[in-house]
Amino acid sequence: MAGSNGKQKSVRNMVLSLGVTVLAAGVIYVFVPHEDGDPDLPRVDYRVELLTARRAASYPVVAPEGLPASWKPTSVRFDGADFDAWHLGFHTSGGDYVEVKQSAEKPATFLEETTQGGEATDVTEKIGDRTWTRYTGGRYDALVHQEKGATTVVAGTGSFEQLTQMAKALKAG
Repeated sequence: MAGSNGKQKSVRNMVLSLGVTVLAAGVIYVFVPHEDGDPDLPRVDYRVELLTARRAASYPVVAPEGLPASWKPTSVRFDGADFDAWHLGFHTSGGDYVEVKQSAEKPATFLEETTQGGEATDVTEKIGDRTWTRYTGGRYDALVHQEKGATTVVAGTGSFEQLTQMAKALKAG
């Protein structure tokens, strides 16, 4: 019977050890900071890149004017060596992403990359003095305007209403 008492102590010690481990893990979880939700992306100032792009690009570079302050610019790039590629990305107040891209690259190649597999629909809309074609089915929905020398794309995870809002705000400088 002595062996049975030793097994009971071993099981009791294991249960106590497990309890202490769970308690320690709980204390660590409560007191160690951790983030809930999406990270707060920093707002970028895109004025310098915009001026550079407008001086260097072979087409009129566009940027939004008059968007709500809740639309936060979070990314900007201009690559003059890569078909004068212009990119400006925003996060909306609802957490959606909307970007403006322009390029002098061959439209078929540029659109495949920018819409990430989107296809042109039969839906077009006149926004300002430009006619935009809707693209759907890719990673992003998009509005596309093609003109001689450049293609402009407004794309993202936002609704077509948000994409239209961005397209309405675009001004060439």
